[in-house]
Amino acid sequence: MDIKELIKARHSVRQFKDIPVEDEHRAVLDELAKELSKESGLNIQVIYDDPECFKTILAYGRFQNAVNYIAIAGDKTVEDKSEKCGYYGQQMALKAQEIGLNTCWVGGSYSKGKCKLDTEKGEKIICIIALGYGENDGVKHKSKPVSKLCNVAVSDMPTWFKNGMVAAMMAPTALNQQKFYVTLNGEDVIITARKGPFAKVDLGIVKYNFEAVTGKKCK
Repeated sequence: MDIKELIKARHSVRQFKDIPVEDEHRAVLDELAKELSKESGLNIQVIYDDPECFKTILAYGRFQNAVNYIAIAGDKTVEDKSEKCGYYGQQMALKAQEIGLNTCWVGGSYSKGKCKLDTEKGEKIICIIALGYGENDGVKHKSKPVSKLCNVAVSDMPTWFKNGMVAAMMAPTALNQQKFYVTLNGEDVIITARKGPFAKVDLGIVKYNFEAVTGKKCK
């Protein structure tokens, strides 16, 4: 799959099969986590075979066989750490999709106290991404009209910008609220976050999707 196909294929999945992640898949994810941690300044780790993290009232009934997860933390020296969490976490999620696993971004339905991420002093967990072989492939989420999410009419969109908007609109966001707005100013693309839970994390996810499909850096 190319990046557009991966973005289209990835949906939130909360029910997983009761089978361990294969060693070859662990190796791919662990290596990418190391690379992205170094690049971003975040602490990104993949935790396997840990059901305790999801044993919380907030997660009750929402997840099935959720025992693996990508955990992301950062300290105060990392600028825009929530946005970076989304930007780099989405790369992890799409790599998981590419090698045959399913994922679900998790903002609050887990126990930070039980999360087994090995943190350094001053680091705080931002969010996690549940991971595993899904019982299904999830379903496409509903989206706001494109007119509510950007400043360009569909009829006036350059092809590259339209492709970017399609990818942005497919990005997972907290409570599917899509608290972002895309502005095209000449050749510059500016993506901003509106107020909402985990809006900055969502902003990073949206930016990655847009940039990965268009090859254009967003502001």
